[in-house]
Amino acid sequence: MAKYKVIAFDADDTLWVNEPYFREAEDEFAKLLSIYETENKVQQELYKVIIGNIPLYGYGVKSCILSMIQCATELSNNQLPANITQQILEIGKNMLTKPIELLPGVEEVLKTLSKTYTLIVLTKGDLLDQEKKLDRSGLLNYFHHVEVMSEKNPEGYQRILKHLDIAPKDFLMIGNSLKSDILPVLQIGAEAIHIPFHSIWQFETVAKNKLENQQYKTLSSVKNLLEIL
Repeated sequence: MAKYKVIAFDADDTLWVNEPYFREAEDEFAKLLSIYETENKVQQELYKVIIGNIPLYGYGVKSCILSMIQCATELSNNQLPANITQQILEIGKNMLTKPIELLPGVEEVLKTLSKTYTLIVLTKGDLLDQEKKLDRSGLLNYFHHVEVMSEKNPEGYQRILKHLDIAPKDFLMIGNSLKSDILPVLQIGAEAIHIPFHSIWQFETVAKNKLENQQYKTLSSVKNLLEIL
């Protein structure tokens, strides 16, 4: 695997914990709106609103909170009390100020790999939020380039590789999402390593039939990268 020149890392749930914070926020939202619907129904309606808003708002905490306000307004038949709106905003502020919890072995791996490879970050989410998380993580100095992508699809990866003058054969992507980090990269002729996280957003799941004949490695921990790289 020494043939790779550039290794890209996803950020959320690859370098640090992220998804559990969204699940906690959604649970809190469902409890808050249980005066209108069952918590399960609130969760279902919120998911629909979030997915419907992705083309407009993109990904990340701010997109989630805007969708929460929309969902709450609809569930309340446009009678949402101001105090509930305020509590939804507080949910968002709490998410944006969560401490950065690095996954085990991440800094050791980056420190070692950065001596041999050019490392970059390719992630989705809100630009300001991701920049702040990277800064607070203490990992920024290990990376040559950071890109917050509006969408992780083959076209998006191709644009970045062209912009950075990286040939697909020289590129390796590492991430927790098969949908965003693995399959699109394979489609452009590059290679990828999947490192699953214990929690994944429903939107990022992939049907098993789409994984047939796809060639990629799966590791149980980021620490295992040092064994093969």
